[in-house]
Amino acid sequence: MARIIVERSHSLGREAARAKAEQLAGRLASEFGVSCQWQGDVLAVRRSGADGHIEVGEDRVKVLLNLGLLLSAMGPSIQGQIERALDKALA
Repeated sequence: MARIIVERSHSLGREAARAKAEQLAGRLASEFGVSCQWQGDVLAVRRSGADGHIEVGEDRVKVLLNLGLLLSAMGPSIQGQIERALDKALA
């Protein structure tokens, strides 16, 4: 099992960062079949072979994703996609 952790700081404030995370969740749902559910300021994400969450803070966003055996081989590619998506969303 592979674990991906990506953290980015931002100056958007909690509400704007949460809105950006919501947009990202919609994209993940449509492109990868991920289900997402808010639990306070944490967005839990899950799909077959992967689960994790996105923590939204006042000045930081942290993504933690656990990949199952089949997706582990794609870990570096998935991490790169997460990094690019966060950088674009928080710019």
